Amino acid sequence: MADILVKGVELKGLAVALPKYEVSNLDFPFLEKMEKEMIVKSVGIDSRRIAGEHTTAADLCLAAADALLQKIGWARDEISVLILVTQTPDYLTPCTAAILQDKLKLSRKCLAFDINLGCSGFPYGLATVSSFLQSIPGGKGLLLIGDKSSQMVSPSDKSTAMLFSDAGSAAALENTGKQVEMIYDLNTDGSGWQSLMIPDGGSRNPATPQSFKQVTLTKGIERSPLNLQMNGIDIFNFAARQVSPSITNLLKKNGLSVSDIDFFFFHQANKIINEHLRKVLKIEKEKAPSVLHLYGNASAASIPVTIAATSSGQLSNGTHRLLLSGFGVGLSWGNAILDVEHLLCLPVLEI
Repeated sequence: MADILVKGVELKGLAVALPKYEVSNLDFPFLEKMEKEMIVKSVGIDSRRIAGEHTTAADLCLAAADALLQKIGWARDEISVLILVTQTPDYLTPCTAAILQDKLKLSRKCLAFDINLGCSGFPYGLATVSSFLQSIPGGKGLLLIGDKSSQMVSPSDKSTAMLFSDAGSAAALENTGKQVEMIYDLNTDGSGWQSLMIPDGGSRNPATPQSFKQVTLTKGIERSPLNLQMNGIDIFNFAARQVSPSITNLLKKNGLSVSDIDFFFFHQANKIINEHLRKVLKIEKEKAPSVLHLYGNASAASIPVTIAATSSGQLSNGTHRLLLSGFGVGLSWGNAILDVEHLLCLPVLEI
């Protein structure tokens, strides 16, 4: 594993923007009522948020960042780092972070680029932004994370369409120079890259007329090679095999135990995976909040969504130690341990 220690940088604020449009999984049109109810019960997702046709992940991140900057009171020319983690950029080129630098009216001296990551994106993104800020005394940065997953899945594929939501988030980090640490454990196993992927549309398999043709694989699963495909068994086995041991090792290596962590924020994959991790690690339910039933799997933004939707009031008071864990597409997984003091966490925005 890649162990990264960042000193003197703090997470100071967090904001999340979700689409107003809510879809119930019980309204999924391609299955009988009993099967839909069984899927909802097993994956734990009652409803999802879907962005409008002309709303992108960047729009959601922009709304979150604007709200956060206004509330935290930072001057926009103070921001020296802007990183966007997304799998659904506005364009193939230029990078969407450059567009957001302009829309947010940040300084031209601001470093800005995209990272193509999914479910592990929040720990990876925090590690990247905080590592840059560590070498900039007094530096301030923004980590934007969002995906419009609804544009990647086939609406007639129960294995993906009933899981994923759209969301955008913004996190504010600052090099305060205090005696604080951020501890990261970042990992990759590219041998499982085919377990969660979109086969066509990239340079390896450019889109052809055949790429747009929907194929029925089984009842309730119809998709094209331009849609996200997932091997659910492989993903569960990966999470069960890699994630909980990596968290246990990270805690042990740093002289900590589960009882030393105030809150565990897991990527909101599905109920089966998340409950497995919680039980294996022997974490009380109150310390591992979940919003799966309300917002589904929001890809890399699922950890910020969970924090904003469940713990904004608690984290604004006093100091709390958090463990964040993201895992999935790549395959990759990442964990972060950090202390937050009076974290400015805005209530969930709807746009």
